[in-house]
Amino acid sequence: MKNLILKIVLFAVIIVLGYMVYESINKPVRFKKERAQREVEVVQRLKDIRSAQSIFKQANNSYTPSFDSLIAFLKSGEIPVVKLVPDPEDTTFTKTISDTLGYVKVLDSLFGKRKNFNVDNLRYIPFSDGVEFEMDAGSIDRGGVTVSVFEAKAPFMAYLKGLEEQRIYNIIAGEEDIDKYPGLKVGSMTEPSTDGNWE
Repeated sequence: MKNLILKIVLFAVIIVLGYMVYESINKPVRFKKERAQREVEVVQRLKDIRSAQSIFKQANNSYTPSFDSLIAFLKSGEIPVVKLVPDPEDTTFTKTISDTLGYVKVLDSLFGKRKNFNVDNLRYIPFSDGVEFEMDAGSIDRGGVTVSVFEAKAPFMAYLKGLEEQRIYNIIAGEEDIDKYPGLKVGSMTEPSTDGNWE
């Protein structure tokens, strides 16, 4: 009888230890997979912000630090549809004339083919429960030339919300140790670049 009880207890201990080993291996794998899935959506939103800022700059000669003005521009702004035609007075056929055929809404031009795209959500970091991207814009001097710049950022703590906090803190510490932004960002307030830090 004692042997049977001992066997049952040992079997239960083996199952518990096996589960603990399994979980210790799978926890980081699940975290990595979930992080990768979330980052796909955050990167897409940052690319959308970059595209919107680019069109805004073409129309206004500068970027905007405000999501309100960016979204309002996307909703109401129009961009010309231009056709280049050869200059009839040019006998070398090297000069062209721009012919404006009409105008198209900025929102349709950028996001018209995207199903269920909601421009009002552009400001919000996915998976963050309503936290807005940190966005700024301004200008810097580069070699005596004033250059417009913008930056949009999503910190790890915002879009990894709900995942294992200690792992998030470790990722943040690792990025800060090498002087990198702890999250995903596009653009820069110190360099004339519109690249994302994932590229």
